[in-house]
Amino acid sequence: MTRTRQSPRSTPKARTRASAGAGLLLLGTLLTGCGAEPGEIPLSEIQADSPSAAPGPTTATASADAASPGAVGAAAGTPAATAHNGLIVGGAFLNSARTTSAIVAIAPDGTNRRQVTQPPDRARDDRPDWSPDGSTIAFDRTDPRSGAARLWTVSTTGDDAHQISQLCETGTADCANEDERAPAYSPDGKQLAFSRSWGALDRADNDQVQYSDLYLMSPDGTDVQRLTFLTNDKPHSGQVSNPSWSPDGKQLTFEYRTSATGQPANSRAIYIVAADGTGLRQLTPWELRAGDRANWSPDGTQILFTTYPASPGNAPGGGIYTVHPDGTAIGALTPAPSNVFYGTASYAPDGKSIVFAQTPAGARADADLYSMRPDGTGIARLTDGRDAWLTRPAWGTAAVPVQPQPDTQAPVQAKPRPRPQEEDEEPQDE
Repeated sequence: MTRTRQSPRSTPKARTRASAGAGLLLLGTLLTGCGAEPGEIPLSEIQADSPSAAPGPTTATASADAASPGAVGAAAGTPAATAHNGLIVGGAFLNSARTTSAIVAIAPDGTNRRQVTQPPDRARDDRPDWSPDGSTIAFDRTDPRSGAARLWTVSTTGDDAHQISQLCETGTADCANEDERAPAYSPDGKQLAFSRSWGALDRADNDQVQYSDLYLMSPDGTDVQRLTFLTNDKPHSGQVSNPSWSPDGKQLTFEYRTSATGQPANSRAIYIVAADGTGLRQLTPWELRAGDRANWSPDGTQILFTTYPASPGNAPGGGIYTVHPDGTAIGALTPAPSNVFYGTASYAPDGKSIVFAQTPAGARADADLYSMRPDGTGIARLTDGRDAWLTRPAWGTAAVPVQPQPDTQAPVQAKPRPRPQEEDEEPQDE
């Protein structure tokens, strides 16, 4: 099929499949509240009393070295040797008023920053994600007039920027306040996961949207499948966002943020679900207030996430943590108590480094990108934001463009000057 639009008012029977080929979903579990409703999973099942052994490496990395020095938790498998640490992309404000933001690309050492997208005035480009081959960046663009986000893609060089066909194009009730954001490529590049919100707004609850859930589709906007039904029978209860795929493409993590009428109210946690919609469960306890986009280690044994305190501005006091995919061995990488604000973190493709956003507490402080080892040591500042507010980094494999170097050698008189075509050199991968 080319497109499926799910109505929040469909019958339970119609909801058992999001679309052809989507697989059987956990609708029965959600309706009966057996382990999948927010807040109904005991903490003992979410956080182990003591760290347990990490799950083994995925098939793709099982032949790699057994462990990486300084890996978090019990030994984590080393990613495949072919992993290449390429460009880092993230969001950056283009003006000191912080009203317009673009996607920027940065070399792994923090140099060679360049703007990739060209947003209209007061639009915000955000939440970038790499295609597996490193040729394309998916992101969302928030319209300055409506405040709604739509999904876009752009090449690494900044060419061919275009909007993916939006899910709803009519004025019907199930398309009201349509918002699509936080695209994430599957490891094989054949699907995009994204969050969709729609429906009436609750004016008494900070304009909380009526419905919000996780969807899948092809990168061209076809074959849309609804993956979760967290808010289907509890309208205005929360918002789903920021999906992230496991390296083997079999599972996804995402953020679930509850509203004032949610259970518990005004909290957030990371959830995990199979790519066919089954196995939905809460991964982090509400007390941690984990949010934004989690990130899987390249070997699939660790999930990286950030916490956001309930204090004004979500800072200070948060931190960057890891957890095993089964919910055990939650551990902090950053010191606590914290006097800074931590943003999204992302593993390097080779798994040996982590890039993350950080800013001192304060309304006008600048956010910059930092790096550290997988065990939280060796923290180094990569960028000087200068009012750009660099955030939500995603580390990919795209080659860093080689900057032309000036010729400082004196000409050799004994030899003729080479022809122009002999002086040109193709950029080399780093």
